[in-house]
Amino acid sequence: MTRHRIEPPERLALLPTPRASAFLTHGVLAGLDALPQVTVLRASTTIEDDSVRWSAAPVRELVDEAMSRFDARRTDADAWLAPRLHATLRMTRAEAANAALWNFLALCVAPDYVLWRHAAPGVSTDGTPGKVSGPRFVGPHHSQAFARLWWAAEMFRNGSDYASAEIACLNQDMINTALRLDAIDHKPTALALVGVLKGMADAGVTRLGDRVNALCTAVNTAGGTLMYDVIAPDEAPDHAALTEWIDDAESAPAVPWNRLPEGPRDGTARRSSCEVLSRMFERFAAEAPLRDRTRPGDWRDPWDNGSEGRVRA
Repeated sequence: MTRHRIEPPERLALLPTPRASAFLTHGVLAGLDALPQVTVLRASTTIEDDSVRWSAAPVRELVDEAMSRFDARRTDADAWLAPRLHATLRMTRAEAANAALWNFLALCVAPDYVLWRHAAPGVSTDGTPGKVSGPRFVGPHHSQAFARLWWAAEMFRNGSDYASAEIACLNQDMINTALRLDAIDHKPTALALVGVLKGMADAGVTRLGDRVNALCTAVNTAGGTLMYDVIAPDEAPDHAALTEWIDDAESAPAVPWNRLPEGPRDGTARRSSCEVLSRMFERFAAEAPLRDRTRPGDWRDPWDNGSEGRVRA
């Protein structure tokens, strides 16, 4: 796949989805054509905030390091990059919900990373290079190349500790499926899922990916009748701690590369609540039916809304 030289802008900006989508030609998605960077910049809107947290260079440095470290096994980049991207892009959930920011990152700051990380291997049936699915550039938070990492770190961190987010991101089925669940807005639910995942991985269970998908389905289904926030109370958000962490971006050093960074001190879950849900989810994992691999035909992801196929890359 061709890598085109990237000259990232100094500042992040906002690129509306309709404009971003217009740039995603077949040649761009296949890595054959470079994006018209000047035109993309002109289509973007400046962020009216001169805070250092909107600088593009720290994100670009992380991306370059990830591509260097994990070129032999690219899926492993997720667990390294997610917490560091989150700790670098210090923002509220409301700010992170703006798809235009992620569009700009993918099309103007690091399109080469999106191609590197998510391009389909080999060639297609017509002999053309494997291409990237459009939603990896411009898509929902659980699919878009950068949004999925930031949100995985946000939903699976335990306060300032990113260890649980790192565990979640080591399993592609967890972040591809669990990020679609409304239930993980409840921190004890998200952390209990990670705890059960780690237990299964440590035990060396077979078909771990299928078991994770079955567990997520069971948790989502049960959530329609069980009130997880009643069974396992969560702490109230600490807006002051989050604001302090965001404000500290002005003087914070670059995130460390060889140890996990520290996140905001809000979002710490009660241990008792996590334990209650972990026991419940362990039962779900033991009883949830697995995919029947003996049936012919391609398996369709039950969480896919039809906009893109199941992606394990």
